[in-house]
Amino acid sequence: MTFSFTSNTLVKDIVNKIPKTSDIFKKNRIDFCCGGNIPLSQAAEQNHLNLEMLIEELKYVYEKSEPVDTNLEVWTDSDSNTMIDHIITRYHRVTEEELTQLSPYVTKVSRVHGDNHPELLKVNELFYELKKELIEHMAKEEEIVFPLIRQLVDNTVSNREEAIAMIVELEKEHDHAGEILRQIRAVTSDFELPLDACGTYHLVYKRLEGLEGLTFMHVHLENNILFPRYID
Repeated sequence: MTFSFTSNTLVKDIVNKIPKTSDIFKKNRIDFCCGGNIPLSQAAEQNHLNLEMLIEELKYVYEKSEPVDTNLEVWTDSDSNTMIDHIITRYHRVTEEELTQLSPYVTKVSRVHGDNHPELLKVNELFYELKKELIEHMAKEEEIVFPLIRQLVDNTVSNREEAIAMIVELEKEHDHAGEILRQIRAVTSDFELPLDACGTYHLVYKRLEGLEGLTFMHVHLENNILFPRYID
């Protein structure tokens, strides 16, 4: 995917292609939902924005959203400290940001459309359960388990068995997060949108699916590459 947006690209098409750009439009008070059927240039003019600066903001989001793990062999061959730094930067920080930014959209969609689509009430419940789980999990990794792995690397860990037990506990937490994601996919019928879905409805499903992919890759790097080095 290349950054091909111009001043003539419709706002809604930009959000459809890169859902996280919705945060830029929201910050600039540009209606990407009901009023998204206008060119970017018109949206900038209506909101008295500098078009070039707006495009630069969108380009920045695009560059951050580009996948960097296209070659998993790189991480298979990387040392554990490099992997840990990569996971924290590419997954923890990105996941925290996405959970924060996606929260109001999930809440809004469930509030506005929940009466006609009660599955959204369950999506809202599951999302906030997942958010709490992931935030606590990532904090535990950074504050406790990753430092223990670094000690395992340089043979300074005081209790090897306890360190390994903590890694096993993280794997179990991964299973729980995976189960919540499976429930979200099930209750949304694989993120199938109803005919009356508005732009924000589309956005929430697309970003939830993106969050699922981000979480699965995060777990893959840990469960299948990093952790087996010590559990086995």
